[in-house]
Amino acid sequence: MQEKNNPLMCDIESGLCEVSSNQEDTLPSNPFKSINKPVKVVYYTDPICSSCWGIEPQLRKLKLEYGNSIEIEYRMGGLLPDWNYNSGGISKPSDVAHHWDEVSVYYDMPIDGDVWLEDPLSSSYPPSIAFKAAQIQDKEKAVLFLREIRILVFLQKKNITKWEYLESAAKSVGLNLEQFKNDYEGKAKELFNEDLKLGKELGVRGFPTLFFMDSAGKTEKVYGSKPYSSYENAILESDPAAVKKSYPKNWENIFSIYPNLSAKEFSELSGTPRNECEKLLDALLLEGKLDKLTTKNGSLWKLKNK
Repeated sequence: MQEKNNPLMCDIESGLCEVSSNQEDTLPSNPFKSINKPVKVVYYTDPICSSCWGIEPQLRKLKLEYGNSIEIEYRMGGLLPDWNYNSGGISKPSDVAHHWDEVSVYYDMPIDGDVWLEDPLSSSYPPSIAFKAAQIQDKEKAVLFLREIRILVFLQKKNITKWEYLESAAKSVGLNLEQFKNDYEGKAKELFNEDLKLGKELGVRGFPTLFFMDSAGKTEKVYGSKPYSSYENAILESDPAAVKKSYPKNWENIFSIYPNLSAKEFSELSGTPRNECEKLLDALLLEGKLDKLTTKNGSLWKLKNK
């Protein structure tokens, strides 16, 4: 398929947004620093990677069930440096719009590809650098920040290379805006370049890529968007003693942990049959307990006043 030549035209079946297939799949000797839990997960992603958005249900469930065993380190991969290429006839942002709509249906996650028609992004580097700036301040808030800018680009069709949207997302998750701006213009760029360098050394060829590493340095790799069991098996290979943690699956508990959820995410986390989720979530909407952000390709429900 010609589409594979463009990093934004993700292979739906493999679940990989591929940047290059020419890199060697090699792993440097023990490349990851200290492990504070039995398994360290190094997650290579990008703010505008549609397949990465597609694994949010699985990733959120992993954190709930195996949070005691895994420590996730987010790394930025640099999916779209710029548009200075023409490969396979895919040479301009508008070529991506229909593909994102298709990806949305396939992964059952809300994505509106019209951002590529209305206010297209020139690169994924600015939001990636912004994530590193958030990470300098607070790793947990950085993950929330990443979620916010993905909601902005995938659902609200906002060009997240623009400072106004990055600043808005930083504010919404409680980051210090002055420090955020200073780090964005300074140290964060160096950290982003370090991520790119390590990614090349690790042979990261696309996103999502997750490395599961035990304390001895043994590593399991999972490429692309895969079923939950693939990630769970990688954890158990790295730590056979890992115990799955149970958690309350009622809507109040799930939304208290993750204040915004798609129907697919709610189904994955609550165990509610997928075909019943919209009806249940919309009932909570009518009761005034949730808000709803609707796109042409699905919705996101948010805990009221969040």
